Amino acid sequence: MKYSFLAAALAVSAFNVMADDNSDKVWTTSAELGAITTSGNTVGTSVTGKIDAKQELQQWSNQYVFSAFFKEDENDDGVTERSAERYLISAKAAYKLDNEFDKLFVFGSYTDDKFGAYLKYTTLAVGYGTRLYNVEDKSLDVEIGPGYFNGERSTGETENGMIVRGAAAFNWTISESASFAQTLSVEYGEDNTRTIAETSLLAKINGSLQMKAAFLVQNDSDVPVDKKKTDTQTSLTLVYSF
Repeated sequence: MKYSFLAAALAVSAFNVMADDNSDKVWTTSAELGAITTSGNTVGTSVTGKIDAKQELQQWSNQYVFSAFFKEDENDDGVTERSAERYLISAKAAYKLDNEFDKLFVFGSYTDDKFGAYLKYTTLAVGYGTRLYNVEDKSLDVEIGPGYFNGERSTGETENGMIVRGAAAFNWTISESASFAQTLSVEYGEDNTRTIAETSLLAKINGSLQMKAAFLVQNDSDVPVDKKKTDTQTSLTLVYSF
């Protein structure tokens, strides 16, 4: 059942693309990749990547995200072991209302985290979004609505239930070559509250290539005794926009 949640969001987005025949389809896509390899006293490799595709139609605004992260370390016996492996895919379709920036949306996401407190985590939510703050170089978008989640803990237990999902995105164009972004999402439920926040700074290298420094925090309020509530990830990646 958990896969059907994300499939529903993807199906709605695909239907919107076909239904809006009178609109010019405008895509904005960014692909980022970063890798760190260490040798000597500490031997290991970590790789992170992300694809973020946005589509603006006359009546719909769609977004598709895929991200991945893995890390391998060599132990004292010289054996390489995987210590982190996480994949996330999400889709959001937002219907534009009469007032500028006001939208009704459906959102679905699926996370596979082989070393996390939750091995699998699926969310489906609907709701309303708007822009609370908008000036020439800064904007703040927010959204809120009810939803449903299904999760599999590292202990093998499964959970599901209703949630309230809220999200916010702050963007600041510092200059022609630099920008700052802060995103936050909170999924509140009886069994668990998941909070994800990312702070990032982008610096332009040339017309299409940027350097991104980011700090990601994910917190689950209720985890097994052998797991920590908070995971963090600091990354430096190259971003190609097209």
